[in-house]
Amino acid sequence: MTTAYRLHYAPDNASLCIRLMLEELGVAYETALVDRSAKEQQSESYLKLNPNGLIPVLETPDGVMFETAAILLWLADRHGAMAPAVDSPERADFLKWLLWLANTLHPALRMLFYPEKFSPAHAPFREMTKTRIADLLTILETGPDLAKTSALSCYAAPMLRWLALYPQDHTAWFDLTRWPQLNEFCLDFEARPSAIRSALAEGLGETPFSSPSYPTPPEGSAI
Repeated sequence: MTTAYRLHYAPDNASLCIRLMLEELGVAYETALVDRSAKEQQSESYLKLNPNGLIPVLETPDGVMFETAAILLWLADRHGAMAPAVDSPERADFLKWLLWLANTLHPALRMLFYPEKFSPAHAPFREMTKTRIADLLTILETGPDLAKTSALSCYAAPMLRWLALYPQDHTAWFDLTRWPQLNEFCLDFEARPSAIRSALAEGLGETPFSSPSYPTPPEGSAI
């Protein structure tokens, strides 16, 4: 069967945000595994899709898309769901938080996971980043209404998951219950059919957001 969308993904990567969104929308899509263990994201064929060599990529009838926030926003607008309409008074608030997730919180996670890319002093930089992320989560705790499932929910839930798992041996600082509203959001979100299907597809376990375990994907590798 021909589908409108083809998601280039790796298990438990940023592509999870897009999978959750596609599942919430209930649209047909197919997946193409990007084997991170073989560095396929740096292959010539993949770089033609995304010259940044990052995951995800979504092939659409309007062309190839990359950047997680851009894909989420495009899908929401294309399908008229999961985001306020362009003329809605709630649109401005939605956009500021979507871009905050993309430009503030997500980069901070990358700094935590890959400190060697940002500073020669890995250990102190990582500790500073943990403090920074804790402050950002306090902002998120009283920010958008994530319980009202939207593109924001699909973006935020995976990031909260990753903080509990990565980097391995550097997660003792993180306890989601420090942020009760975020914890409640994760408990509710992982019970949604879209989250259950996504977790099954990527081997994320039964409590993928509230109490995550390391993935056991049916195909590919999360690392």
